[in-house]
Amino acid sequence: MEKQTFYRGRFSVAPMLDWTTRHCRYFHRQFSQEALLYTEMVTTGAILHAKYDHLLFSAEEGAVALQLGGSQPEELAHCAKLAQERGYAEVNLNVGCPSDRVQNGFFGACLMAKADLVAESVKRMQDAVSIPVTVKTRIGIDDFDSYEFLTDFIQKVHQAGCQEFIVHARKAWLSGLSPKENREIPPLNYERVYQLKKDFPALWISINGGIKTIEEMQRHLQYVDGVMVGREAYQNPAILGFVDKMLFDEQAKIVTPLEAVEKMFPYIEKQLSQGVKLNHMTNALLGAFQHCKGARQYRRHISENAYKPNAGVEVLEEALAFVK
Repeated sequence: MEKQTFYRGRFSVAPMLDWTTRHCRYFHRQFSQEALLYTEMVTTGAILHAKYDHLLFSAEEGAVALQLGGSQPEELAHCAKLAQERGYAEVNLNVGCPSDRVQNGFFGACLMAKADLVAESVKRMQDAVSIPVTVKTRIGIDDFDSYEFLTDFIQKVHQAGCQEFIVHARKAWLSGLSPKENREIPPLNYERVYQLKKDFPALWISINGGIKTIEEMQRHLQYVDGVMVGREAYQNPAILGFVDKMLFDEQAKIVTPLEAVEKMFPYIEKQLSQGVKLNHMTNALLGAFQHCKGARQYRRHISENAYKPNAGVEVLEEALAFVK
């Protein structure tokens, strides 16, 4: 059977600060060849002024989207151009993060109240690059949580040329709740995202928020174009091993956690030779055997040994003995 061609963002792993590092993305790629992977959110200021290379990634990571945080159209356009030059598959604008630090920098979810600015930013970015420019947003902020508010925002940004939106199906409270609470307390409203797809059928709409199983993903894909999974993909990465077969190609192979971890060995050895510490690479691997016998011992062995001087892949080999 000929493989069906799907929308690039049919399945993606959400940008997560301090979690979706380049080492994490490489690990996730061992599970799925089809997933669109996202960087952590990177601010335009960090890209333009920091000494560290915040755009560093490897072609071995496959299709990766850079998520940008910022609100200055000219800076966003410049950073988008840099991202394209480095080989990123997509540039995404963060209009969903509600943290105080992000708001103080005037980007993230607070930009939902500045649809004209978001529209201008998207237009400037699209003028600068040929790769897709997308927007990740919430369904509302504070008391601006009507469906009309959401559609007005989508309409204005779409008119500026944006064709793809990833919508976290919760509103955000800009004050009074922590980022963690903003991921849990505002109720999920999947129906509102479904309605958005009905009312804007020409747009690519992906849904995000509280999605944990393949069955839930399949159900959402009856109503929208894509699903984005966040913490579940990081804390229980084994779920990624089913993505290619269940969401893209029934002939694809299911990848086990053991296979994915063992595929990491050459990468880890290469990174170690370049001075990267083992514990900087193993955090993303800790949840690999979430529901397997021996998972606790596996995690403990890595946690207790990966930070030691000269720790190498033997730490992982020893840890795997607990779950094999």
